[in-house]
Formats: sequence, structure tokens, C-alpha cells
Amino acid sequence: MRGRLSTILAALLGVVLVGAAVADARATAESGTGPRDKLHLIAPASPGGGWDTLIREFQTAVGEHNLSDTTEVLNIPGAGGTIGLSRLSGQAGRGNTLMATGAVMMGSIETTESQVTLRDVTPIARLADDYSAVVVPADSPYRTVRDLFAAWRADPASVIVGGGSAGGTDHLLTGMLMEAAGVDTGKLNYIAYPGGGEVVAGLLSGDLDVGVSSYAEFAGQIKSGELRALGLSSPEPLEGVNVPTFREQGVDVALANWRGLIAPPGISTAQRAELEKIARQVHATPQWQSALRRNGWKDTFRTGAEFRRFIDTETERIARISKELGLS
Repeated sequence: MRGRLSTILAALLGVVLVGAAVADARATAESGTGPRDKLHLIAPASPGGGWDTLIREFQTAVGEHNLSDTTEVLNIPGAGGTIGLSRLSGQAGRGNTLMATGAVMMGSIETTESQVTLRDVTPIARLADDYSAVVVPADSPYRTVRDLFAAWRADPASVIVGGGSAGGTDHLLTGMLMEAAGVDTGKLNYIAYPGGGEVVAGLLSGDLDVGVSSYAEFAGQIKSGELRALGLSSPEPLEGVNVPTFREQGVDVALANWRGLIAPPGISTAQRAELEKIARQVHATPQWQSALRRNGWKDTFRTGAEFRRFIDTETERIARISKELGLS
């Protein structure tokens, strides 16, 4: 009986080992697949948000022009993108993978004290700058940003503000506006949501007084009259966007939510060059140019050493703002 049991266990162990070997072989084979064969795209957020929109617009342009035989999108939400960043950092050498990144992730790295930063992965391209809008429900007593300032000065805790992840650009922008109003940012009543869709729902249900997110997230409700925009975080007016900037209203606050692409660490020079080439090809397509206009994004395309220098300076800037506002 004991011998028979040993035989069965050995057989089962053999099946497990063979299965693991097959899985490892598949993983090894796939990691050796180039981005022209299969391109893995990661949105480090829930479906429907800004990074998800960016990645799917990128995927559409890749598909329309046959820049890769196959593309797939994986959503890895959580902690302002730092969970996805941690996952990407563990895929060293995988030269067929791109993940969305941007200022939101930088802010979350500071807030969560993430052990992994953008210096631990491979920068590929800066694609565009996105700008946040501050909005209120149509029946809100706040008609202008000055009305919001007055409410903060009277009772800051009574104003419930909803936006993206803690430490992200929406949170940073709200803190900068509160600081401009002369109010202690430590009294900010801010609720972090996983995406702009949830912020819209909170505004329309009456759970939120003020919402902060990408203009593209609110555009439909602004045009329909369900939401009213108090201001835009762009340094200058955006073409096709009928919302005044804060600077146009005499409030010296501007913040860009830049969006870009990164790859795993440890990829070769040739792999990085191929991913940068795909990014340049996408940038040149009419589909991508249309996506820029449709989403209210400003074209700030950069690759190579110029993008890597930008990440270094932007990391320092976001860290400084986070510290000044007491978010890190």
C-alpha cells in the first residue's frame, strides 16, 4: 500500500513539474517575442480612467497601422499606479511591454513612499499633457473659483472635494488652489477615487460638492449642462475647450498632468530603440492626432535623453510640491 501511494505521489509530482516547466517555457518564449509580434500594454488604473483611455487610444493607432501583429491591454489598478509600477519593475528584460505613466504616478510615489520609482524602469516616450478641470454640479452655489475660495475660508471641512488618487495631480491641484485661497491645506476634505467616472457619479448623486479630474472625464457632462466648470489647470487657454484657466481668473495656479510610456528595466538598447520607434510611429498617425484633439490633450511628444532628463526634473518638482502641501 505504501509503495503504491509513493508511486501515485511521484506521478502527481511529475505532472506538477511538467506543468511548471511548460509554463516557464511559455513565459520564456513570450518574453523573447518582439513588440512587432505581440505588444503588451498596461494601464495602471481601472478601465475608463485617464491612463486606460491613453493606452486604448495608443492601441487603436497601433492596430490601424499594423505596427504590431497582436496587442493586449492589462489593467492593474491601485495606489495611483504604483502597484502597476512595482509589477513592471519585476519584468526585467521584457522588451515587448509598455505601461502608461505620468505626473499622477510621481505624486503617488511620494505619498505612498513607494520603494520603486520611475528611475527603476525604462523611460520610452512622453506623449501628451492633460489638464484637470475643477467642476461642480449645475445647481451648486459656487459660480466661480472665487466662490469656492470663500467657502473654504468660511468652513474648509464643509466642502467635500473628490478627485483621483491621494497624492496625484488632482489632489496636488486642489491643495495648490486651497493654498492660493490662503487656507491651511491640512483642513482639506478630499476623497480619493479610482477614476474620473466615480467622481462624476459622486457629483451627480450629491455626495461631492466639488470634483477634480481630467477635462476629458467631465467634458460630456459640462456640455450637457449637468456640471459647471470653475476652471482649468492649463497655463494658457486650450483650443476647443471653453473653460477659463485659473490664471485667466487671476489665480496663479497651473499644473500639467503629463502622460507617457515606460518599459521594464534591463531591456537592451535595441529593444528600447524599437519601442521608441513604435511610439514615434503612433504619434505620426492621424488616429493619434485625432485622439489629442478629442481628449483635450496638448501634444508634448518627447523620446530619448530629452524625456529622461524631463523625468529627473519633474520628479524633483512633484516631490517639492508634495512636501510644501504636506502630502509627503
